[in-house]
Amino acid sequence: MKTKDIVTCSFLAAILLVVQIMLGFLPNVELVSLLIIIYTLTLGRKTLAVIYLFALFEGLLYGFGIWWVMYLYVWTILYMVVRILRKNNHKLIWAVTSGIFGLSFGALCSLPYAAAGGLGAGIAWWISGIPFDLLHGISNFLVVLLFFTPILSIVQRLIRGDTQS
Repeated sequence: MKTKDIVTCSFLAAILLVVQIMLGFLPNVELVSLLIIIYTLTLGRKTLAVIYLFALFEGLLYGFGIWWVMYLYVWTILYMVVRILRKNNHKLIWAVTSGIFGLSFGALCSLPYAAAGGLGAGIAWWISGIPFDLLHGISNFLVVLLFFTPILSIVQRLIRGDTQS
């Protein structure tokens, strides 16, 4: 990886952290899913570096608890889904993808709790979060529907180095 790539990936991971912190007061309303979709569409495999740097930043900021383990794979799952669907260029596809991801987030995140406390603990953790997953799915769908096109345009210009508009 070139120095420019390292700086770009670090900058984009820092953006993920900042937008997550900024919207932290809203339960399960986030821009991270949207940005990972856009990063995957524009950066391809380099997005994995962004995801793992973001997870590292999260761990350094909040500590490396059991919750942190899920950050290593949930965002990678979203990345893989986007890579599979990358030929699609309509924002509705990405809004639905992001909405489904938000709905399934709790189930995906329950895996470390199931591993640590047993299947019952994982299921209890997931079920207790279903109202948040519903909000997460709806908000992800709306966020992508509203912001996908303008943010994609901005990120594409930044990646190309075209900062004058």
